This record gives sequence, C-alpha cells and structure tokens, in this order.
Amino acid sequence: MPLWVLYCSKFSYNHALKLIVLSESNGLTSLLPNHIEEVHAFWVAGGSCDGCSIAAVGATSPSVEDLLRGVLPGMPKVILHHPVLAVTAGEEFIHPFRLAAKGELEAPFVVICEGSIMDERIAAATGGYWSGLGADEDENGDPQPIPSSSWVSRMSEHAAAVIAVGTCATWGGVPAAAGNPTDAEGVMDFLGEDYRSALGLPVVNLPGCAPQGDNITETIAAVLLFLHGLGPLPEFDELGRPSWLFGETVHRGCTRAGFYEEGKFAEEYGDKECLVEVGCWGPVVQCNINKRGALNGQGGCMNVGAPCIGCTMPGFPDSFAPFYATPPGTIVSSTLSRVTGSLISNLREMTMKYQNRTAKWNREGNVPSGWGHVAEPSPLDKIAHFAYEKLQFRNSPKPGSKKN
Repeated sequence: MPLWVLYCSKFSYNHALKLIVLSESNGLTSLLPNHIEEVHAFWVAGGSCDGCSIAAVGATSPSVEDLLRGVLPGMPKVILHHPVLAVTAGEEFIHPFRLAAKGELEAPFVVICEGSIMDERIAAATGGYWSGLGADEDENGDPQPIPSSSWVSRMSEHAAAVIAVGTCATWGGVPAAAGNPTDAEGVMDFLGEDYRSALGLPVVNLPGCAPQGDNITETIAAVLLFLHGLGPLPEFDELGRPSWLFGETVHRGCTRAGFYEEGKFAEEYGDKECLVEVGCWGPVVQCNINKRGALNGQGGCMNVGAPCIGCTMPGFPDSFAPFYATPPGTIVSSTLSRVTGSLISNLREMTMKYQNRTAKWNREGNVPSGWGHVAEPSPLDKIAHFAYEKLQFRNSPKPGSKKN
C-alpha cells in the first residue's frame, strides 16, 4: 500500500524515501494492511503528575471519545490501554502490554509516553523503583514491579510510532530539574537519536506542562491517518515537534502583542498590557497556547493574565528560573519598544480619532452623542489628518470627491 510522505526541509529526502520503501516491504505490510480497523494505543506513565492524561480527556477537537469510537472519517478505531481509564485491571490489563513488548500483538500499535524516564538503576540499588506498571514474579515467587522504562524500551521496538506527551516525557521536565535524585530524562534521550519506530519514525514530541488536549489528540489523529495511508507524514521540526503547532512563538499569537509594539507594559498582575516586564518569556517560547486556548478554545496563560514561564521548551524549568522575574533580554527589547512605540501609539490614536467620526459629523463640526462630549479635532490634528488622507488616496479617488 503506497503511503504519501510530506517532508519538510529538516526531514531529509533520503529518510522520506526510506519511509516509502519501508511501506512496501514485507515487514511493514503486515503492520499496515489495506484497511486498518483498529490501532492500539498503549499509555505508559513515568515520572509525571498525570496532568497530561487530564489534558487529553478534556480535548474536543477531536475528542478522546471520537478516537475511541472510530467515528472520524478515514480514521481507524483506537483501542486505548490506559492505567487510569481502563475498565480492566491486574493481569487482564497487562496482558496486551506483554504481547506488544514481544511483537506478538498482531495489530498495529503506538506507544504514548507520559512523564520522564527515570534511571531505575539508582532506585534498584536500594531495593526500590521509581515508576512501574504491572508486576513479574522474582526467583522467590514474589511480585516485583515492572519499571515503566522497561515497557518503553521493549514496546518501542515494535511500535508503529512512539509519541512523548508533555514536557516531562519530551525533555525531562520538572523531574529532570537541577538537583533531582532520579537522573530523569525525556523519551528521546532514553531511546537515542538513532531510534526509529517500525514505520521508520523518530520519537514524536508534544511538549507542554500540560499540553493542550487538542494538541495531543490532533497529533495522534494525524499520525493515525498516516498509518492508515490516507494522509501524509505530518511535518515535524528538528526536535520532533509538530511544526503546525510549535512553529511560532507565544508572543506572535498573543492578544497582548499589540501593547508590546506600542511600548506599553503591565506593571503588576491584572494589568491589561504586555506581560514581559512581569516575567513573561513569550517572545522566545514556541507554543500555540494563545491561539488554541487551554480547553475547548477557552483560556490559555496570557489570555487570562498569566506570564509565560516556558513550559514547552527543552530548557524548562531551569533555564526560565526564577519564575515571574523580568527576563534579561527584556531590558533591551522593551526599552527599544518604548522609544518607537510611543510615536506609533500617538499616530494610531490620532488616526483612530478621525476613524470614529462620520463624514456628516466632520462637515457639521459636531458629534451628536448623548453618552458624552466628543471634542473636536485640534488644528494640529486636522493638519496631520489632511496629510494622512493625501497618502491614503494618492492612488485612488477619495469617496465623494469629483476626481475621476
């Protein structure tokens, strides 16, 4: 079955050819039959707070329910194996994991990782473990937890794709912060740069603490369409992030960006202006939170007055500490913005003043509003507006003029 491959400049042509060749090989034909009815999704949790799971079940476009019911056109039904959402327990729940880890599931599957991968050797030295799922019996017949890292390592060999969800899973996140005792790391670090899934894909990274649910389900849906042969390989950047979600900075999509341009900055929380001087890192952070919102298109950090602390970035949290302190680069950028912004702001207010008037009000020199007195333009305003209109209509006649 041919697969359409769309590759970006940072996804090599040779690798794209490799994907096409793989799609025609005997090994992958069994993974991708002509019509996939179901795809299994194994959710493995490492060092995490379960916030990514909560974010995922709050998704609406598409929703988890849509994926599980298989109601989306062209999409295979998703069989989700989630330790919290599952209706089964014990060995009945773990059995499909065991089959997938051995390559005996006989169905295509993806591994979805939530939370960082912790060095289990450190915990084992004192007879413990960091995070686990299920249990095996030791030589004495006693149950011993199976580390999450073991599942990721074994299942990734046979998975059609490995998707790291959340900043802990992608880059290490809070569990990997300076001074941590676990030597935590992201899935990409754990599997290595040479890792490729059964379909030839590196680890797909969806950062965020927590990421928006719609980012999670949309990316899963895009990968499943690719698996099904009905869509191209989604475009990813050099760190494996979906380019359409993380290609722009927070600042570019921020509703407060206009204030930055005009050199107007919040002085305390609750102010409506740009938040960079109260600790916002938005100009250098790649995230779509302001465009997409946090849940069902609503909310989002800066949209509700919270400065960006860089939670989607590989350097989080250490590189963005101390939180809510003015970033050093702001000293330069905000100073320049104040200089140019004051001029821009005054010119815009002057133009806006005239755009808030009808032609009749201009002729009669009066605004008949019962809500309040509207002052007439000053002589300087009129001169500036005259020059503005000369530029505005230099290539076309002004409405109502006698020019042809």
